Amino acid sequence: MNYSTIKKTAVAASLVAALGFAENAQAQTPTVFGGRSQYRTWSIGVQGGITTPNVIVGGSNNFGQKVGLFQNKVGEYYGLTVRKQFSHLFGLELEGNRGRIKTFNHAISNQPNGAIESTAWGIDARSAETEVNWAASLNGVFQLGTIDFLRRENAVNFYAKVGLGVLANNPVQYTNNDFTGASVDKKGQWGEEIFGDRELVGDRDFKMAAFVPVGVGVKFKLSEVVALNLGYTMNFTDDNLLYGPGRSDVKGKFSNVYGGLEFTLGSRDKESLTFTNPVATLYDELKDPSLRNEVEALKQRVSTLEGTVDQLSKDSDGDGVSDKFDKCPGTPAGTAVDGSGCPIKFPEPVVTNATTGAYYAPIQFEFDSSVLKTESYATLDKLAQELRSANSSVKLDGYASAEGSEDYNMNLSKDRANAVKQYLVNAGVSASSISANGYGEANPVASNATEEGRVQNRRVEIKK
Repeated sequence: MNYSTIKKTAVAASLVAALGFAENAQAQTPTVFGGRSQYRTWSIGVQGGITTPNVIVGGSNNFGQKVGLFQNKVGEYYGLTVRKQFSHLFGLELEGNRGRIKTFNHAISNQPNGAIESTAWGIDARSAETEVNWAASLNGVFQLGTIDFLRRENAVNFYAKVGLGVLANNPVQYTNNDFTGASVDKKGQWGEEIFGDRELVGDRDFKMAAFVPVGVGVKFKLSEVVALNLGYTMNFTDDNLLYGPGRSDVKGKFSNVYGGLEFTLGSRDKESLTFTNPVATLYDELKDPSLRNEVEALKQRVSTLEGTVDQLSKDSDGDGVSDKFDKCPGTPAGTAVDGSGCPIKFPEPVVTNATTGAYYAPIQFEFDSSVLKTESYATLDKLAQELRSANSSVKLDGYASAEGSEDYNMNLSKDRANAVKQYLVNAGVSASSISANGYGEANPVASNATEEGRVQNRRVEIKK
């Protein structure tokens, strides 16, 4: 892949990125209190100017001669533009032009009797003229800045552009340096190639070439509809034969200086997005008295809302429940409260002395479940503390109500006993000091004929 191909590929990728930027810019048009619909975004332009076979960055023409900015003849160049502005920063422009480019072999142009180079077409060439039948490109236009004058009725806009296009051209070489001598016209012999080397075969009047326009310009706002557009564009082609046969390692290039008029389409009541200055727009809108009153009213509403929020969030006793919803104000610090701000009363564990030894109240379970209830935590926490302090052991007996088969209830009762054991182990009690067994439906403490009785039978007894 040669340098020219890499350059065109890079520019193409830049245009694709610019298209993505344009789509994104539609949602980012920097208007203060309105959308892009309040602006005019389409415009058309007419332009005309001159061409030179060189660019300000330097280089040489097809004769192999270094060319300065004013060392060549100039040709005419004119065309049309259609542009869509997506934001005050970016727009896409379709540009079409026609014209001529003229160059000459200035190293020998002042030596009429001297030796003249012979070209591949069989003539002695002192100069060349390239007819541009048409040139079309898609350009990304980047707004660099807008300056407002005279109460913003006038403005100056600075921009830069880069694009990718196709150029249809036909070069003619002459034996003198004033473009009036003998010539060779190759119309009708060009091929269809756009990228790569062109061939002198085929049935095309003009050969095709890809080119990259890069330029800068300035626009002067003359009215709400018309703007004066002045600019300079460098055009880099991938064509070795832009000025006819010469050096095969020279890619043709030329520049054009132009002036023209641009007409913004749409209602005169809307501002052109091209000349929009977001800072000035913000200033104007904030300066409007009615808007200022609206802003002040909005500030008052926000202040009132903030006061209401502060009142709703006020919590005098620091229990996490705001005063408006606290049914038990003045709760001592650190007290666990429920959603209404009242202290939570945890059931006290019941300790009973029996002939078989001291034991805690049974730990209850839901139907067909071995998951501990939260109300059991306080009892088990106290039990764990005693076991750790006394380094004593405990026996856990699990039971089930009479629903289901005996085998199933036996396993369920074991799971319940193991659930209690696991809690105690997690609380720091040694597993070796805990005995957990399941007895299924055995030893009911109430009748299994009623739900009240069955609830009592779903239990784990704690025995020390």
